[in-house]
Formats: sequence, structure tokens, C-alpha cells
Amino acid sequence: MYKHLIYTLTFSFMLSFIPAQLSAENALAKDKTPKTELAESKILLSRLEEIKAMDKSKLSFQEKRQLRKEVRTLKTNLASINGGVYLSVGAIIIIVLLLILLL
Repeated sequence: MYKHLIYTLTFSFMLSFIPAQLSAENALAKDKTPKTELAESKILLSRLEEIKAMDKSKLSFQEKRQLRKEVRTLKTNLASINGGVYLSVGAIIIIVLLLILLL
């Protein structure tokens, strides 16, 4: 009886956050169209390929540093365009604890 109560409370708690997540996803989806995302990602990928093809042995330390910063920003921009699922450390800990308690 007690287990069923815990399962029911956990399930209802999880369902209470679904509408908020769905509305947030819809708002993000309206911001950019797939065509613009595709064009932006192609531009960023072509710039990354240009940087990879460069001969970096003749560059100064400052120029190499600027290229590294540019590559990092390009990769973060690509990651934000492509999306993905990101979990924080706190969320992972909570998920693991729930799995331990429920199983």
C-alpha cells in the first residue's frame, strides 16, 4: 500500500512539469525556421573547415589563441543551433536517487 502511494505521488509530481516544458519548447521552435538554421550551420561548418585547413605553424601565439577562441564560439553556436538534451549534475543525481529508491 505504501509503495503504491509513493509511486502515485512520484508520477503525479513528474506530470506536473510536463506542460511547462512543452510550452517552453514551442516558444523556442517559433524563433527560428529550419532553413535559416541550416544556412547558419553550413556557414559555421565551412568556417571550421577553413580553420582546420590553415597552416598554423607560421602563426604567432596571439593569432593561435584567437583561432582557438573562435573555434570554441563556433562550436557552441553549432551546439545551440542543433539543440540537444542537456542534463545538469543536480538532475542526474536526482534521477539516480529516484532509481535507487524505486528499484
